[in-house]
Amino acid sequence: QVQLVESGGGLAQAGGSLRLSCVASGRTFSAYSMAWFRQGPGNEREFVAGIRWSGVSYGADSVKGRFTISRDNAKNTVYLQMNNLKPEDTAVYYCAADSTRRAISEFKPNEYDYWGQGTQVTVSS
Repeated sequence: QVQLVESGGGLAQAGGSLRLSCVASGRTFSAYSMAWFRQGPGNEREFVAGIRWSGVSYGADSVKGRFTISRDNAKNTVYLQMNNLKPEDTAVYYCAADSTRRAISEFKPNEYDYWGQGTQVTVSS
C-alpha cells in the first residue's frame, strides 16, 4: 500500500507562483509513474502533468510553459512548480501514482491506483 501526502497549496494572485509537493511512502517510488490531476468546482478530474517511471514528463496543453513536474527519487517526492498562475487554475490538486510500469499512458485517472487527499489551490484575479 502506498500513501501519498500533498502539500504546498494555498492562495496566490494571478501571475504568482506556488510549488506543490507529494511525498510517497514505500521503497519502490522510482518504479512508479506519478502525475498531478486537478478538479475544480463542478468539473471532472483532469490531467495536469505526469512524469513516467522512465523520467519522461508530460503536461496538459493548458499548463505548458507555466507548470513543471519533477521528481526526486531519493526523497520519494514529486513536485509541481506552478508559475504565471491564472484564476482558471483554481482547483483541488491531487497527486497520483501508477505502479504498473505500463509502456503507454493516456494519463487517465483510472490508470492510477494510489491517490493523495488533495490540496486546494486558489488563484485570485
